[in-house]
Amino acid sequence: MISRPIPPQIAHSSVIFRADGGKTIGLGHIMRCLAVAEALMEQGNPCCFAVTALPDAARHRLDAAGAGFIRLTGPAGGNEDRAATMALASRAGAVVLDGYDFDASYRAAVAGAGRPVLAFDDGVFTGQHPPGLLSAALVVNASSGAAPVDYAVSAPGARLLLGPAHAPVRHEVRHAAARPVLPLDRRRSVLLTFGGSDPLALTAPCIRLLAPRLPPGVRLVAVVGGSSPWLADCRAAAAPFGDRVAVHYDTLAMGDLMAGAGLAVSAAGGTVAELAALAVPALLAVVADNQAPAAAAAGAAGMPSWCRVVDVRGGGEQAAARITAAALALWDDPPRRQAMSDAARGRVDGQGAGRIAQALLDAMGVVMAGR
Repeated sequence: MISRPIPPQIAHSSVIFRADGGKTIGLGHIMRCLAVAEALMEQGNPCCFAVTALPDAARHRLDAAGAGFIRLTGPAGGNEDRAATMALASRAGAVVLDGYDFDASYRAAVAGAGRPVLAFDDGVFTGQHPPGLLSAALVVNASSGAAPVDYAVSAPGARLLLGPAHAPVRHEVRHAAARPVLPLDRRRSVLLTFGGSDPLALTAPCIRLLAPRLPPGVRLVAVVGGSSPWLADCRAAAAPFGDRVAVHYDTLAMGDLMAGAGLAVSAAGGTVAELAALAVPALLAVVADNQAPAAAAAGAAGMPSWCRVVDVRGGGEQAAARITAAALALWDDPPRRQAMSDAARGRVDGQGAGRIAQALLDAMGVVMAGR
């Protein structure tokens, strides 16, 4: 059931993005869909998000980008959600599905509306025994370890958009990546970010442990996501250090903050591709189960790898201590960080969202021509 009227602007040129965000699931699904929506809207194609859960911060992002949104009756993946998404699909030109609550029957029903479906997948539907069919005309998996054989069972005949060339990078990062890369010795900050919601509450303890141990002249820049409930804790942790620690909340300047960082400490989610696009040496913290495969592939890619991976899914002070020790070791080793930055160059060119958008438009054109 749709809790708001269907906007009249939804037409055959529109793309519906079915994704959710929140404290538990974070903002990764919304943000990578938004990256593709930005690329579509730059070409004049209207985009609308259909959501059962959307934090205020994410809503503001959609409003700022010019994307509409419709609230659906939950739960995500349920019968009412499915019926509403099918109804929207029948009005639009294409549908993008990004989430873990959409089972094979849901996906088949949406595809039954007769519009091209693009599915984001993080490895759930790979292998010889996937949980059903993706029922998609296009499949995106930006992991460096993704291969066509992975989708032989779940997506036969689909156009596969695999690997870092299809990493959807937000426009502010894409624009920053188009500028010359700042030499590493001029990047005198450590960027600290644990995604849209910081599910393990790691930002504040990492500020307390890392800030006093960084060398003079090196700033700690902490980014608190729009779904994080820990903003007050982070500001309190930063207060004793004055201007040596900056706390940014739901910032729109992420590209500039990344470009100025000599090291990033980041959750191993959607930010990974953006850091690679800007050649930022990275310590990737696996904070959720779905991050582990892609983080392992990123850490193993290339010799030397452009990133180091630490698994901290247990959370707590011990996790913060492990992250701090690893970050300090990297900061104190400029040659290694330079090698990491060099290894990152060219891995992600920042144009993945545009490639995904064009593939989706191509699929929409084929369907329209056949009517």
